Amino acid sequence: MTDSTIVAKYQELKTSLETFAHQYYVLDAPTVPDAQYDRLMRSLIKLEQQYPSLKTPDSPSQKVGGKPLSKFETIAHEIPMLSLDNGFEDEDLKAFEQRINDRLNSAENIEFACEPKLDGLAVSILYVDGILFQAATRGDGQIGENITENVKTIANVPLRLRGEELPSRIEVRGEVFMPKEGFERLNQTQKEQGAKTFANPRNAAAGSLRQLDSKITAKRPLRLYAYSVGVLEGGPIASVKTHSERLACLKEMGLPLCPDISTAKGSEQCLAYFKKIGEMRNSLSYDIDGVVFKVDDLGLQSRLGFVSKAPRWAMAQKFPAQEEMTRLLAVEFQVGRTGAITPVARLEPVFVGGVTVSNATLHNQDEIARLGVKVGDTVVIRRAGDVIPQVVSVVENLRTNDAQEIVFPKACPVCDSHVERQQSEAVARCTGGLVCSAQRKEAIKHFASRKALDIDGLGDKLVEQLVEEGLIHNPAELFHLNLAQLTALDRFGDKSAVNLLRALDAAKQTTLPKFLYALGIREVGEATARNLALHFLTLDAVIKADKEALIEVQDVGEIVAHHIYEFMREPSNIAIINALVDAGITWPDIEVAPIEEQPFAGKTVVLTGTLSQMGRSEAKSKLQELGAKVSGSVSAKTDLLIAGEKAGSKLSKASELGIETWDEQAFVDFLAAR
Repeated sequence: MTDSTIVAKYQELKTSLETFAHQYYVLDAPTVPDAQYDRLMRSLIKLEQQYPSLKTPDSPSQKVGGKPLSKFETIAHEIPMLSLDNGFEDEDLKAFEQRINDRLNSAENIEFACEPKLDGLAVSILYVDGILFQAATRGDGQIGENITENVKTIANVPLRLRGEELPSRIEVRGEVFMPKEGFERLNQTQKEQGAKTFANPRNAAAGSLRQLDSKITAKRPLRLYAYSVGVLEGGPIASVKTHSERLACLKEMGLPLCPDISTAKGSEQCLAYFKKIGEMRNSLSYDIDGVVFKVDDLGLQSRLGFVSKAPRWAMAQKFPAQEEMTRLLAVEFQVGRTGAITPVARLEPVFVGGVTVSNATLHNQDEIARLGVKVGDTVVIRRAGDVIPQVVSVVENLRTNDAQEIVFPKACPVCDSHVERQQSEAVARCTGGLVCSAQRKEAIKHFASRKALDIDGLGDKLVEQLVEEGLIHNPAELFHLNLAQLTALDRFGDKSAVNLLRALDAAKQTTLPKFLYALGIREVGEATARNLALHFLTLDAVIKADKEALIEVQDVGEIVAHHIYEFMREPSNIAIINALVDAGITWPDIEVAPIEEQPFAGKTVVLTGTLSQMGRSEAKSKLQELGAKVSGSVSAKTDLLIAGEKAGSKLSKASELGIETWDEQAFVDFLAAR
């Protein structure tokens, strides 16, 4: 290639990568698959390695990180990054509005910009002539740390602003945070690598942003939402009249904004917005701890000015705390359906996240060691929505001399059976199986659940009652219950007893996948049970299969194969399986067409949307019987998409990738024609 064609190729790659990144991270409307983006990035980096003079500060290759720093330098903010006054009650927001009206000598309803208050880290990013020049943490508001190389790696931060008439200098202020989904993925990766996990997304974001090695930051799922402007010189944005118009200008320049920002007139509309966001809080993809309200009119902001270290024209209305301190009084150990032993912290009751909390999970022995927690410690607990409260940290400087180590039991606290922990697992388990009454109850509840044998009327409380009365000790004994035994139970009349016996009789007619799922084998869910049934066709074949044969089953790896194999080698489990068959549980033979008659053999099919003529499980089973591998996501490897009503992003992605698509009727017609 000539010099001119090399430069042209380089510019083409840069432009394409910038466009695709903007579509994906800012507009949330990707037009190419990840694999294509990665290929283009590799091509760009290769060109820069061959021709170093091509590389510019705004190159998309900066997203992968550079050389590690020895320390962070400091940067003085040209305009201080101030904090905000906080409000906690409705009256605080109304008083805020009243103070503004008094100072402006006005009684009008003022327009406010409303922004979810992200729980992350405030940063300042300076663009000079549209190119990212430097970035800094908020620090103490006057001086922050230079985190330029790290901010460059954040996926949705543009290295070059979009548009023609850009300011000569513009300082964008925003919040760097870690989305909830990315936080879960990061912690899972940390666990798998034996590294320290993070207590919450904010801590994860802080730890990621302050890495001296920007290559580490580049691997962390950080994002930015812009929320204001500091230094501003030139460009159309300098002439707009409101804060919300400024944000719109930032978006046009390619900067990401929180999708849930809005405006409201007067404190009553602000409170309505605050309530709405509060109701959405747990379903949002990012953590928030309140809402920021700002006078929208920039002229009024200027008139109102500042007091101390906060603007008079803005305030943060905070949600009830989701983290609080309390004392760990004791630790008890609970046994679950699979024998998993979970340590539960008994706490001095504390009001957090809108409820009084007296218990919290400690997860497992590794988590106790990671926290370094002891009985008697002052701890920080976190509660978010319906999530079980958890201990997230220890306040070590408040530890007393009588704090006691937490000792994990060597014997099951319920049945006294031996407790074992496999090297590959964090969870310790009771080995008692169906001998352990704690597991027995949960195993029978699982056996009777809707996706298993679906025994109508056999709820959790009734199972517990039957076990506690000694009427059943395993699932097979359910089918030997009689009317006299049931009517002798408290609050269980003749009609309920008759209905339950009928439901038990009806449940005997099932399918092999449901039966295998009902057995409660570790890590054998509905899909795995269905794959086992379709692969081996009979129960006897599943029982006799060795590990090598089990691994040949779709989506069954070594660990799941081990669980299935060990379950089927346990005499007590086989005895219960035989007892269930003897009790009359039966299922139709599975008929699988020969490979030459399987039209979907070797093909990957995705189901999406709402199916009206059959259930999702039925459709999936029919596809598998015809040789298909049914996947939950669309990719370049997908051969066919079957779309029901209200099909969404999967249908759009399939269309972009040119994947064949059927509606439900086409699928039904195909099945009928066979």
